[in-house]
Amino acid sequence: MPKDQWRDTGSKLVDEARKGNRAAFNSLIRRYRTRIFSTALQILGDESEADDVTQEALLRAWRAMEQFEGRSDFFTWLYRIVLNLSFNALRSRKARPKADLEDPRLQYALTVDSEGDPRRAAELAQIYVRLLHALDGLSPTLRATVVLVALQGLSQAEAAIVLRSTPGTVAWRMHEARGKLRVALEAYERAPETRRKPSSS
Repeated sequence: MPKDQWRDTGSKLVDEARKGNRAAFNSLIRRYRTRIFSTALQILGDESEADDVTQEALLRAWRAMEQFEGRSDFFTWLYRIVLNLSFNALRSRKARPKADLEDPRLQYALTVDSEGDPRRAAELAQIYVRLLHALDGLSPTLRATVVLVALQGLSQAEAAIVLRSTPGTVAWRMHEARGKLRVALEAYERAPETRRKPSSS
């Protein structure tokens, strides 16, 4: 799909889906399913949970299509549903799993960023794990902002619609989040070498 074409929701499809046309709704979902799964995964760090959230989000969207008034783009409305369900899932956890080298988010990122180079993948892995730890340590609002803007590629205006905020507030939150992530990476760089390498025992 050409860059940014996914944003073209197709007003005819949305109108038909609002009338109860399941085929039109399915056409819309084929355009967005990968992105909403990715969003849930980036928030939750667990593929099974992300898949459950994705399924529930699609079900809720279908049930609520008649009430969708079109005041915002369909994709921003869908993102909002996914984020709400993802953070509900986080709150219901008894314990939050920690990011490690088996984290599916890490594997997806390395597949893209290492360009098939094992040495590059090994170098990036430790940095990315630290970033994931830092991302998971952000407040829900800051984390959602980073996911939408930095990872999903939404504009600040689009993210503001999803988060029911303003572009200026989104910009401030990104600045705040980047600062916290930078501090986490700097702490990693200052860590003793023995903390960066796997134990030989």
